[in-house]
Formats: sequence, structure tokens, C-alpha cells
Amino acid sequence: MTVQIRSRQRGISFIGLVVVGSLLAMAGVVAAQIFPTVLELQAIQKAVNKASEGNSVVEVRTIFDKQASIDDIKSISGKDIEVTKEGDKVVVAFSYQREIHLAGPGYLTLKYAGRSK
Repeated sequence: MTVQIRSRQRGISFIGLVVVGSLLAMAGVVAAQIFPTVLELQAIQKAVNKASEGNSVVEVRTIFDKQASIDDIKSISGKDIEVTKEGDKVVVAFSYQREIHLAGPGYLTLKYAGRSK
């Protein structure tokens, strides 16, 4: 008589594969919606740094608006930035939030803030 040892199968089932795949797909969709907001944040930061070269509040806002039109910034404008002076250096600060619709009544709220260097 020969004794056969049955090996136990290992791995993921088809249902498990579908669940993991759908979770990865949902995460990918959310990441694809967040990515443009991060690119816009970087453009805003670049525009704020350039605008801090101005000397007056009006000049700073004008520089920011010109840079915003070049970089296609839609979330904030020159009137939304805060211009202060620390010593003899102009500091430009901003804060805003974006909402991304997920499903039904669910939204993902992203809050961004920063200031010039």
C-alpha cells in the first residue's frame, strides 16, 4: 500500500482576487483625482515664491495673478493670498481647500496651506 500525502493548495481565491482588484481600482481612481490638485499646489507655491519679489501688496497680487494665468491656477487668485512683511522681507501666505466627490454624499476634503520662502 502506498500512502499519498495530499498537499494543501495555497493562494488567493477568485473572489479574493476580485475584492483586492476592486479595492486597488478604487484607490487608483481616488489617487487619479488627487494628483492634479497636488500639481496645482506646486504651481501655486511657485507663483507665491515669485510674487514675494514684489514690493507692495498690489504689486504682489498682480505678479501672482499673472503667474496664475500662465500656470492655469483656478483654486485661488491674487485677492485670496495674504501679504505680510517680516522685517524687510515680503511674505506671501495662502490656504484653500478642495473637495473631491467620491460617491453619493461622500466627499474627500483636501486642505492646502503654504507660504513663500
